[in-house]
Amino acid sequence: MHKEEKKNINLISQNLLLGNGNLGEGVSIQLAKDGRRILWLAHESAPKNFTGVDVSDPRNPKVIVQTDLPHNKVRSNSLDVVGDMMAVAYQTQTWGDEPAGIEIFDISKPESPRSIGYYDCSSPWSRGAHQVWFVEDGWLTAAAPTKDFKPKESWDDQPFLMLDISNPSKPVESCFWWYPGTRDSDDEPAPPRHPRFSQGWRCHNTNVYPERPDRAYIGYIDGGAMILDISDKSAPKLVSHWNPHPPANGFTHTVLPLFDRDLIIASDECVYDLGEDWPKRVWVLDAQVENNLVPISTLPMPPVEEYAPRGGRFGAHNVHENRPGPSFRSEEIIIGTYFNAGVRVHDISNPFEPKEIAYYVPEAPNGSPTGSAQINDAYVDENGVLYAVDRWSGGLYILEMEI
Repeated sequence: MHKEEKKNINLISQNLLLGNGNLGEGVSIQLAKDGRRILWLAHESAPKNFTGVDVSDPRNPKVIVQTDLPHNKVRSNSLDVVGDMMAVAYQTQTWGDEPAGIEIFDISKPESPRSIGYYDCSSPWSRGAHQVWFVEDGWLTAAAPTKDFKPKESWDDQPFLMLDISNPSKPVESCFWWYPGTRDSDDEPAPPRHPRFSQGWRCHNTNVYPERPDRAYIGYIDGGAMILDISDKSAPKLVSHWNPHPPANGFTHTVLPLFDRDLIIASDECVYDLGEDWPKRVWVLDAQVENNLVPISTLPMPPVEEYAPRGGRFGAHNVHENRPGPSFRSEEIIIGTYFNAGVRVHDISNPFEPKEIAYYVPEAPNGSPTGSAQINDAYVDENGVLYAVDRWSGGLYILEMEI
């Protein structure tokens, strides 16, 4: 059992979420009309769908609502909030199951979320939506198929999808794109697979920022980092593609643009236990020439020989994504999650020599099947309060940084 480790980060409070501390990658804040701050959390797996936590006093978080999934073979790993509206992604364990899609909720009364719309992407070849990105009223992007999308390889099943939700009761497909060669009807050959760690050519994160509404920044798992031109929302075009897999071990998760510095941060997710797919890195890319991304460094990692044997996953995962709204935004400080290595904070003011400046690793939470913390995601609000979540049982950690 490893004890708490920390540098320049302190624990304010922890909440086990009524015994359902298994949290995914959906962390978002609602500024409710009554003045409360509600943190919405997606669960990694059944039986719970999402949880709302009043974090108006971060030292005393209170669960105000927790909902159930329809069955244990579906997950709602991702959610996002704009105003009083929340989008939730549903992904099934097997192809052809339901519900597989994206549900829209009215959360104007946070204790009583009300379903107001649903986009159904179920089909014999679909597991539904893995991720949603919803930062601008009226538009939503997702890692999800349309009902008629049949991939050549089953794991290529979640392309880039944009929905017009100006009428949230009737989400409408606006934009849909997949990498050529991954659809069953494509004339192009299927793209090459990683010889050992193939996880599919499909989207993970699908970020679109108000600063560049004509661009989508996509982590395409085995396909690496991609930038789409979505200025014409009916005809997206690939403008940039950077893929280090192989020789790197695959699974690009997040592509974070730093617009003022012409840089991109790209994280690769660890998906195997005990360091089997080590190394999983966070890359710093020079994006001065948009269609020629060049790696210039990677964020330093804690020693694999120390962390990998602790149990569960060890390696990079997600980064705080500088989204609009009640969110910390920086082009020099990168906050990321590293499973059993906790939350790590890096200073990239010199992008050629990133430096670790803070970290927090909780002790193994009770009930963890890995015997270690597995910090899955992190969100930092505009006040610098850091919300980190555990994948299996640790629930919500509320932290403050001293940087």
